Amino acid sequence: MARAAISTAPLSRLHSPTPSFSQIPHAQSQLRIRQQRKPLTVASALPQVADLPALSLPAAAAAAAALAAAVSLSDPERRRKAQAEAVGGGDKEAVRAYFNSTGFERWRKIYGSATDDVNRVQLDIREGHAQTVAATLAMLRDAPDVPLAGATVCDAGCGTGSLSIPLASAGASVLASDISAAMVSEAQRQAQLAQAGAGSPEFRMPRFEVRDLESLDGSYDIVVCLDVLIHYPREEAQKMIRHLASLAEKRLVISFAPKTIYFDLLKRVGELFPGPSKATRAYLHSEKDIEEALRAAGWRVKNRGFISTQFYFAKLYEAVPVSGSSS
Repeated sequence: MARAAISTAPLSRLHSPTPSFSQIPHAQSQLRIRQQRKPLTVASALPQVADLPALSLPAAAAAAAALAAAVSLSDPERRRKAQAEAVGGGDKEAVRAYFNSTGFERWRKIYGSATDDVNRVQLDIREGHAQTVAATLAMLRDAPDVPLAGATVCDAGCGTGSLSIPLASAGASVLASDISAAMVSEAQRQAQLAQAGAGSPEFRMPRFEVRDLESLDGSYDIVVCLDVLIHYPREEAQKMIRHLASLAEKRLVISFAPKTIYFDLLKRVGELFPGPSKATRAYLHSEKDIEEALRAAGWRVKNRGFISTQFYFAKLYEAVPVSGSSS
């Protein structure tokens, strides 16, 4: 499940296809992927100061009050509570309900390849998520101690299979799980199409399961969790990281939306316009909190990446166990 930052800048180019596994460049210890676009300038969209009528003190006060009211109405905590109450539970129940209904339709379009009825924001998010998948594959391919062919991988929060399918094409034995039954069904359908058109004998059909992160069990060479932590607050996210680390033997790869003043401001602006099918339950996480959760589980960050488009941003961590790691 991928999530978006909110901006008002135009998209300068359409989505380019996700590169095949063999085309992905080697990962670096500090990987940064950023789309180059014309900088956003708010001033250019505004009238000149000379064209604006002067505001009296009462009018200025009224405008300030209106803005404060709008920000208050956009209070994410109020909406999160309302969403949770509507489905009779907490964050997990709200996420499950969302991605089995309007959220599924929205993100299936974003994760897909068609351009009909897909707006510029969705195309940009698609591009950002595709870059995160490509960066993850590059990190895993460059791990000499864990060859993907034959490796056991848990793709926790598989969405529509955008990572599970290329991992299966590389010969990995993949458990693809998601909290949403609709997402799992779509991922399985996409995998069947990929298998039918696969030219590689290495393709191994993933095992698909409808499960939340906390209920996952077993042991895997690699555990991956992309674009999921944004749906959960700090304490829940840290528990999830520790649980995922307990399932992994050699690699743990996670992505999260970083908590900075700039990104937090973008998120709050976006929450002013939630929309009927937009995921507004967005939690940003500090790098310090993520790394503390990894250390508590006995893991450390080996490689870092940062993916940023106009409407999508994510930190990508590749972690290894502290014990037995030499680099």
